[in-house]
Amino acid sequence: MAKRYGGKPASVAILVVTDLAALVIGLWIVLYALDANRANEFVDFVRDLAGWLAGWSHDMFLVDPGWWQVLLNYGIAAVVYLAAGHTLARGVDKLK
Repeated sequence: MAKRYGGKPASVAILVVTDLAALVIGLWIVLYALDANRANEFVDFVRDLAGWLAGWSHDMFLVDPGWWQVLLNYGIAAVVYLAAGHTLARGVDKLK
């Protein structure tokens, strides 16, 4: 692997981008679970960015309560970003 941001530049870039995507999604999950003020500009920004990043999984499962739906659907996106990014970075790092 890219030795946690110490490998080839391409693999490092992949890791940074996918880790940041997962971080933003994870932050939105926490803000939602803590019932953060959605009128706040930062919360609104994080919600919009996480919604864009996880748009493909946004309503994959329709469950109650709402926090469980957010955790499940956004959590899937975060895990996919991490798994795909780290797998791709590992592959790029092994190229000659």
